[in-house]
Amino acid sequence: MEYAKIVAVTGLPGLFELVSSKSDGAIVKSLDDNSTKFVSSRIHNFSHLESIEVYTVRDNVNLVDIFTAMDQSGEKTPDEKDNSAVKKYFEKVYPDLDFERVYSSDMKKMVKWFGVLKSNNIEIKLREITEEAPEETAVAEEVAPAKEEKTKAAKAPKEEATEEKKEAAPKKKAAPKAKKEEAEGEGEEKKEAAPKKKAAPKAKKEDGEGEADAPKKKAAPKKEAKK
Repeated sequence: MEYAKIVAVTGLPGLFELVSSKSDGAIVKSLDDNSTKFVSSRIHNFSHLESIEVYTVRDNVNLVDIFTAMDQSGEKTPDEKDNSAVKKYFEKVYPDLDFERVYSSDMKKMVKWFGVLKSNNIEIKLREITEEAPEETAVAEEVAPAKEEKTKAAKAPKEEATEEKKEAAPKKKAAPKAKKEEAEGEGEEKKEAAPKKKAAPKAKKEDGEGEADAPKKKAAPKKEAKK
């Protein structure tokens, strides 16, 4: 049994060996009674022990480092139900543990898991680097789209500049249209002004008609002649 296949399942006590995975869950085998069952991923979450990290006063460490320190210490594991004894045990075995962020429930769980692993004779170690090579390839493939996004981001300003020029062009062409409208407006003003200038002769004609009436006023001397 490989340590890499050992998982913890939320809501279920103990540890399990991951037998097979499915789209809606997984088939697991209990390390306590060797029973096999299907666990739905809709209800439970799975955590591989090799992916779990533990808080320390320095950088986080993998759970394997804690188990290794427990195995090499020679200290007898305490009763997992005794919070004080569990804390004192880890203060001796791994004093760099961040006891403010690692709760008593976490420390008791590590003691219990360690006991299960030892009783099943599971070698506590991470997978070899050669087995992790495919994951590194996957990471490299994920980086590739990021470069494409940077390339697209670099092209974006040029495209925006082109769009700005296209939008600016109609504004420049609108100027002649405005002048044309102003010219037409001036033309209309001139047309409207023209009748006003033509009104002057009409006024003169009316003046001429007034002058034509002037001889009628000169009839006065004829009356004096009759006397």
